[in-house]
Amino acid sequence: MKISRRTMFAAAAASLAGVAQKAVAIAPASSPSLPQPASPLAPRPPMGWNSWNSFAGTITEDQALETAAIMRDALLPSGYNVFTIDIQWYEPEASSYTYNANPVPALDAHGRLVPAPNRFPSAKGGAGFAPIAAKVHAMGLQFGIHVMRGISRHAVKLNLPILGTNVRAQDIADTTSICAWNPDMYGVDMTKPGAQAYYDGLFKLYASWGVDFIKMDDMSRPYDSRAPEIEAAATAIARCGRPMTLSLSPGETPLLRGDHVRRHAQMWRISDDFWDEWAQLEAQFTRLENWTPFRGPGAWPDADMLPLGRIALGDRVSRFTPDEQQTLMTLWSITRSPLIMGGDLRHLDAATLALLTNPEVLAVNQASQDNRPHFLEDGLRVWSAASEDGEARYLALFNLGTKTRNVSIPLETIGVKQAMTLRDLWARRDLTPVAKHVAIPLRPHASALFRLG
Repeated sequence: MKISRRTMFAAAAASLAGVAQKAVAIAPASSPSLPQPASPLAPRPPMGWNSWNSFAGTITEDQALETAAIMRDALLPSGYNVFTIDIQWYEPEASSYTYNANPVPALDAHGRLVPAPNRFPSAKGGAGFAPIAAKVHAMGLQFGIHVMRGISRHAVKLNLPILGTNVRAQDIADTTSICAWNPDMYGVDMTKPGAQAYYDGLFKLYASWGVDFIKMDDMSRPYDSRAPEIEAAATAIARCGRPMTLSLSPGETPLLRGDHVRRHAQMWRISDDFWDEWAQLEAQFTRLENWTPFRGPGAWPDADMLPLGRIALGDRVSRFTPDEQQTLMTLWSITRSPLIMGGDLRHLDAATLALLTNPEVLAVNQASQDNRPHFLEDGLRVWSAASEDGEARYLALFNLGTKTRNVSIPLETIGVKQAMTLRDLWARRDLTPVAKHVAIPLRPHASALFRLG
């Protein structure tokens, strides 16, 4: 079964995974003088669940509400509060990770996609996602949806009128701007009259449903050709009357556009779809290092969802070993990547739940600052951060090699100049205080996360 929406990732991952780090300790580069994002949204990395890794485009209303209830009980107490229905909720015949070549999606009279009523019965009569959103909100969760860039090809074929204008779908569609991996949409030519009005009407519809979070796809690659629609979506959100966090997908978002993307979105993907393969996880280290200058409140480089537990339409459990799963959570936490669980919560096992909900690890993701990499030796990755109150430092160690190694990190490398208490955050226990070094054996692909202070 083919499970990646896009097929370009593997070669890039292998290439990046082979980049060696020189055995030289260097001071981290200072962050560029960038203005803070204007939006007060996402002051901390969003945490939640998304249906893609578990359901592809097939999730139904009953499955969504069952999953949301499990999320409320199992994950919400730890801060996971964004529940998102991923791609093709408007496609009546969605059945797998493969898309229909000629879809006939559910549309309203103005060419806007609406939930397929055979899969989401409460959407009938023009209700859209409002009934589901209300139930999700009543559980204490935020409600999110996935959308594709542009306007439905079927709406263009029917040449439906654009709400609030005298133009029609064919007047604003850019039929040369086509997603490489999904057949649903054409791009919107933002130079055309009525183009912004289309996006304004789209997000007002989402606001009327009670949507809190938008994952917008086919937006970040190729970036420059998508930039007008990124700006249009941000403008439409600002006008829609409801706060919505905007997450752009897929990557790899170009670093040279870091300032632009952080001014228009609160999350943006740094890679293609991330799945449970070590080469892909190893490649994320370099990407997360590169995005360090752009990370901060309201602006979060996104290493993608957590493919943990039961995934891929129930086809398998995660192929990551237990050590690799901990490495994944340690890396996402020390780099403050959003934490979006992708596994099927209906089959949530105790080990995965413990991995997701360790409060001391989550505190690093949600309440740390000055997160930075240190480049010391080949095959060893080191990150440090400060606690939010500045009274302690965090230290994350990773063995990317194929053999167990004894790791010894001088405290001065991470800015610590005195003896300190040492706490293992994964084990949740205090260790012997350290004076000059933190030393630990690490198995292949394993990690450790400490608090000093």
